[in-house]
Amino acid sequence: MAAEILSKKLENGMVLVGEPTKALESAAFTFLAPAGCCFDPPGRAGLASLTGEMMLRGAGSRDSRAWVSDLENLGVERGESVGVAQSTYHGATLRDNVYAGISLFADMLRRPHLPADQLEAGRSACLQELRSIDDEPSHKLMIELRQRQYPDPWGRSSLGEDASLRATTIDDVRKFHSQHYRPGNMILAIAGNFDWKRMCDEVEKLFGDWEPLDVAEPTSSNGHSSGDHIPFQSNQSHVGIAYPTIPYKHPDYFQAWAAVGVLSSGSSSRLFTEVREKRGLCYTVYASLHTQRDRASVLCYAGTTAERAQETLDVTVDELQKLGKGIEQSELDRLKARIKSSLIMQQESTSSRSGALGRDWYHLGRARSLDEVGKLVDALSAETINGFLEKNPPSELWWSR
Repeated sequence: MAAEILSKKLENGMVLVGEPTKALESAAFTFLAPAGCCFDPPGRAGLASLTGEMMLRGAGSRDSRAWVSDLENLGVERGESVGVAQSTYHGATLRDNVYAGISLFADMLRRPHLPADQLEAGRSACLQELRSIDDEPSHKLMIELRQRQYPDPWGRSSLGEDASLRATTIDDVRKFHSQHYRPGNMILAIAGNFDWKRMCDEVEKLFGDWEPLDVAEPTSSNGHSSGDHIPFQSNQSHVGIAYPTIPYKHPDYFQAWAAVGVLSSGSSSRLFTEVREKRGLCYTVYASLHTQRDRASVLCYAGTTAERAQETLDVTVDELQKLGKGIEQSELDRLKARIKSSLIMQQESTSSRSGALGRDWYHLGRARSLDEVGKLVDALSAETINGFLEKNPPSELWWSR
């Protein structure tokens, strides 16, 4: 029997969305906080990431060691990431420990110590992560690609900039936290074996008295950068291509998503077959649909040698242009088999489900069940996808390498 998706909105604006499933032994939760790097002020690129790092250094009545120790005693597997619009914090544990785990995260979100004497350690961690992209040219290229594809601040990298991170003070960190870690637009998504009524009571107790604060959305700049060459000392060349498409909330999103899947999902996909297998032009090639709330792009990557970079670019662009002419039903059939396998595995992963519930609510204002997603996938056909591609062929392509 399909699990029911339930939701509750607190008076302060925070949303709780849950999918209780008694058949599982675990539960997972995901917090989506409206504190992404799009809110980094001028001259403080990387502030959202540094704030997230500092929030892990003690909260509530616990110092950093005690906070981590208590999570480990509960068996909570956790992770954190900073995106453009949001900062994400998630945890997964046994069903009986999920309430205590969320309580520990409530302290971290609402009452972090942000200790001044640990700022340099936090800064050092962020600077090391920033420097690490110099050892990963493919990562560096895709960061550049997003920055040039989207208007600022929507193309920013959460890693920030060296000079900005070095100039950031503990007062900057505390101000960012007080302004952006607020209940308005905060989403808590939970999936797995938990009691909905008890969870509602716990969340109300932990977050109900959290005072909201209105924060203005950042303003987009005008225009985009054009494609060009990015110098990098290496025996390899890295090719990135981008073009605009429709975001997740658009009614035709699954048509766009499936088209990109035909292009780049699995070893039978077009890019893998034509660019890598038949011609041997590169060691890796892929395309992905990258969506934000109000804009989206298809981002493509190929890693090759300097001598074969232009041919790799030409063949990849040719495959993108061919996609606009349509797909075959056999290609879609192979893709559907992969999608359905993925849906089954997602159903068995509480972490995947809590993340999906949160993303759905952010983009749609509601959450889709796996049954609903399955029906949307079943409804896909070569005719519907080709109709979409006829109206929305890959265009406005540009690239960097």
